[in-house]
Amino acid sequence: MTAFTNRQKDIINAAIELISEKSIQELTIKNLAQKIGLTEGALYRHFPSKVDILLSILLMFQDEARRNLEEVKSSPLSALQQFENIFLYRLRYFTKKPAVAAVIFSESIFQNDKRLSSEVNKFLKMHEATLRIILEKGIADKEIREDISVEEAIYIIIGSMRYLVTRWRLDGHRFDLYAAGQRILGTLKELLRC
Repeated sequence: MTAFTNRQKDIINAAIELISEKSIQELTIKNLAQKIGLTEGALYRHFPSKVDILLSILLMFQDEARRNLEEVKSSPLSALQQFENIFLYRLRYFTKKPAVAAVIFSESIFQNDKRLSSEVNKFLKMHEATLRIILEKGIADKEIREDISVEEAIYIIIGSMRYLVTRWRLDGHRFDLYAAGQRILGTLKELLRC
């Protein structure tokens, strides 16, 4: 778990608000300093760069996601219920904090920074590993079809979430992400179910 000072948490949350209110392109040290009433120099004492702020947003989300994944994996729920829990948790989280989705799904930001791309890669691998465990459990319990490739199912699941959230962001959040996600979840469960 990543430890942030209270001031760093305030700055991270202000950055998330700024991205939500405007856009990820508007997240600059100058704009962020103005938003929270600090000088740029004071802000630099807490974060050396904009990339470090983006990295911190990713790390905060990653910590929350890890807790959710561990909780779900250790639950007595069936594999399909575990999958549903994870999928719906992400939808609720992104609905509540759309700026986090903007950071996570903005490949152009990560292409030029190895630290950011490394954290996004860790995040994806963490989800892939959990989904693999859940799907294999479901196959062993005869709840999920055994004729489906686990690897391909993971791509379909993550790809569905990614496409839905990206479409929602590009549409300016004009449709109910959670409701649309529930419909996709229903289809995914039908594809997986024995």
